[in-house]
Amino acid sequence: MSSSRTAGAPAGDTIGGAHKSLRDQVYLEVRERIIDGRYPSGQRVVERELAVELGVSRIPVREALQRLETEGFIAVQARRGAFVAPLGPAEAADFFDIREHLEALAASLAARRADRDGLRTLEKLLERARRAAGSPRRARELSTVHADFHRQIVVMSGNPLLQDLMAPLDGRLRRLFGLTSVPADGPVMCGEHEQLYAAIRDGDADAAERIARRHVAGTRATTMRILTATADAAEQPDTAQKT
Repeated sequence: MSSSRTAGAPAGDTIGGAHKSLRDQVYLEVRERIIDGRYPSGQRVVERELAVELGVSRIPVREALQRLETEGFIAVQARRGAFVAPLGPAEAADFFDIREHLEALAASLAARRADRDGLRTLEKLLERARRAAGSPRRARELSTVHADFHRQIVVMSGNPLLQDLMAPLDGRLRRLFGLTSVPADGPVMCGEHEQLYAAIRDGDADAAERIARRHVAGTRATTMRILTATADAAEQPDTAQKT
């Protein structure tokens, strides 16, 4: 597994030296590695090796992996151990089935309950997205900002239960954006987010819900096309060997 350290930690420090829960630190570190693609689908995650690398005992590593398994980032199979859970067309389809309804609800509620601070945060995220969309080198940053934009709308919904339901989906959304973002689509995505922002700012709950559904449907189509093409390409070598 590739080496990494917690963001903001001095060079050479291990997670064991941080002044936070070791379980939470390990959880966040491994989760981030999965989200940003350093740990791709199917890669084994060996408890013993990870403990040595991060400078902690195996207990917080085991607890972190159990939490990640619950959230769908880690899968465990008998005789195979823990590995990064797949994120292919089937998994993405299930994700979007849920996301379409919950994000539409969040947008509708946000339009009813938006306050000045929340709107200002959305404006800042839109501005960051516009700047990143103009540079292909900032594609990963753009995907992160887009995910932050959607998270902020959930916060602005003012519904704690909805926030709890959406929280486990946030990491999967970031992971999907990282895997399937196309730099050329950045301006289009920004335009759709600006339309959604305008509906929320104007307090138009019906329009916000409608735009959110349309936006998620469009993202779904693009994501499924890319993931399907990737899955097909991955199967070609095996097919060639059998013929």
